[in-house]
Amino acid sequence: MGLGPSSQCKIRQCSQCHRDTEFYCNTCKQDLCLQCKERHVTDLATIYHDVVALREKHDSIQKQESCVKHPNKIHSQFCYSCDIPVCVKCTEHREHERLDIRLAYEAKLPQCEEFLFITRNETLYKSYFLLAEIRSDRKTFPKVISNFQTKMSAKGQNLKDLFDTVICDVKIRRKCFIYRLQHQIRTMNRHLASIENYEHRYEHSANKPVEFLVYLKKSFSQRITGPTYLQKHALVPLCAKINTDSYALITLLGQIQLRETRKRQIKKESLLKLISSPVLYKTVGVKGVRGITHISHVTSDRFWISDKYNLILTNVEGVTLNRLADMGRYSWSCGLHTVNYAGDLIYIDEDYNIRKLSKDNRTKSTLIKKTKPWVPRCVYWSPSTGDLLVAMFNSDTKTAQVNRYNDKREHIQTMQNNNTGRELYKGPVYITENNNGDVIVSDYFRGVVVTQDGDKHRFSYTGPPSGSRLYPQGICTNSLSHILVCDWFSNSIQMIDKEGHFLTLIQTLQQDIHRPRSLSYDNKTRHLWVGSDNDNTIYVYKCIERELSEN
Repeated sequence: MGLGPSSQCKIRQCSQCHRDTEFYCNTCKQDLCLQCKERHVTDLATIYHDVVALREKHDSIQKQESCVKHPNKIHSQFCYSCDIPVCVKCTEHREHERLDIRLAYEAKLPQCEEFLFITRNETLYKSYFLLAEIRSDRKTFPKVISNFQTKMSAKGQNLKDLFDTVICDVKIRRKCFIYRLQHQIRTMNRHLASIENYEHRYEHSANKPVEFLVYLKKSFSQRITGPTYLQKHALVPLCAKINTDSYALITLLGQIQLRETRKRQIKKESLLKLISSPVLYKTVGVKGVRGITHISHVTSDRFWISDKYNLILTNVEGVTLNRLADMGRYSWSCGLHTVNYAGDLIYIDEDYNIRKLSKDNRTKSTLIKKTKPWVPRCVYWSPSTGDLLVAMFNSDTKTAQVNRYNDKREHIQTMQNNNTGRELYKGPVYITENNNGDVIVSDYFRGVVVTQDGDKHRFSYTGPPSGSRLYPQGICTNSLSHILVCDWFSNSIQMIDKEGHFLTLIQTLQQDIHRPRSLSYDNKTRHLWVGSDNDNTIYVYKCIERELSEN
């Protein structure tokens, strides 16, 4: 039955704009158009939402796929040996390990979550900016390529001229060489004929043998000792000319540079921007600790935390997964643990040895033993180099230093004094590394000490321009290479750039946290994790957001 002229058809519109609905978010229950859907799945706050096509929302019929070999049968099982779905008539898989197709789907789905996360969170997002750059490059590249082509044509013509000059010169001189050589051969032949004539005339003469020998010696010496063709005309000028032209040719060829192809990259500064006021994203309550003095992420939802007495592994639900009883004891907070690329925990034990606990929480091993009188204060594993940074304190001389160890546990560097011989550290409590490779130490007496290339002192930050004193505690860096440090004196978190310039005092955190002590930045979700010294709650803040492409 058709619709009359006065009939009206209601079309669902996007919840955020007036375009037609094409997608639906099952998490926040919103209708989305194509443009809003692209922003929804790339925004850091909504990247985990379940966005589906609108037709899938109303499609309650379960889709079943038919077997390729037996179209009248439906896939009911999954063959693990062949890694393909099969039906009941696929007899060649009866002896293989098989599982119900639904159970196999549920088992394999988590294996694809990381790939799906990277695809949605990084690949698809960056593609918008790459496409924008490519469109811009398409407008400017013809002119650039034309300039390169002009320069290449000019250099190519110079190269051809040099080649022609050298080849032509060689050909001409070769002809001259052959002509002069033939002329010399004819001269020598005439000379030999003359000798034979003299021999015929005087050899059998017994009257004047001495006169013959004297004449022969004089005539032959004049012809042999004179300048020959090879000395006057042959190789020396030719080689000199060729060497001169060849040097110019080699110089021109040396200007040709071959560059390796590389993938187009986007700087993080062009993708991310700092939020003017941090937004509290969520809170995580942790049981079994009295304050949170340090945080080390294993994954985005699993992390090690510690207070002055406990070291536990927990998740975002606050469930305790593991607990260590041999952590080092200090009267103040320190960065006593870190996590490497494999998810292994590296920590300072009660005997002040540096130990490693495997990701499965079963195997312990000693990496570095304590060497008197040096005592480790804090540790940090470098994701960029794979090295282990350890801040040490000498209780006898009251001095401190930072040691670097490679993946073979070999001591490869010591950072202790600056260029003038002054001690860099006095009371290191936390240590980290910036994206540019700078080593950053939170020193309770010296402020934030930053060194470059291991031992070159770049700067020390001792407080904002207002002149207030800084008592640094937990420290970390974000995706924009900013340095964030907890200040015990002002009860806040201060942010400086990688050059040591003060950026902002994050005072909004005081509304939620009293005495912020520990910091950790999750590079995957770009969230800032803050631990307080007064309670067992972790506060997760959104401080960085993504730029949205206009294309």
